[in-house]
Amino acid sequence: MYKKLFIYTIIFVFIDQISKGLINIGMNLNQSIEIIPNFLNITYVHNIGAAFSLFEGARWFFIITAIIILNVIYLFFIKDKTLKNGEIILYSLLISGIIGNLIDRILFGYVIDFIDVNIFNFAIFNLADSFIVIAVILLLIMGGKDARDNSRNK
Repeated sequence: MYKKLFIYTIIFVFIDQISKGLINIGMNLNQSIEIIPNFLNITYVHNIGAAFSLFEGARWFFIITAIIILNVIYLFFIKDKTLKNGEIILYSLLISGIIGNLIDRILFGYVIDFIDVNIFNFAIFNLADSFIVIAVILLLIMGGKDARDNSRNK
């Protein structure tokens, strides 16, 4: 189980870092390329904060928080548990998203963002952010389903 978790995590981190590297070498900062008119752009920005650039300049806070969260995930949700294949993938997505943005913060002092969805002036984000959001939503849904199943079995 841990081997699969590790391999998937490495793969997702690699995909995230390659995507950011391609943006970094292929575009100028603040350059935008329209992909789907009035819906999706690739826009290269540096994010020194969190979502929507909240808490700008709190680099060390984010680094320390990410390390703490990674430890909490391991200690409370993975260690000594038997995870199903779907859970392994979801935890790999969550962990790799956190690690992907952590790598950026450590190396550059900011996170490379580039996915620009033109809905309600939404924040520009990256694959690591997507991995985190998808994993959290699906883990919450799975947790809710497990809670319902457990209550029915009583």
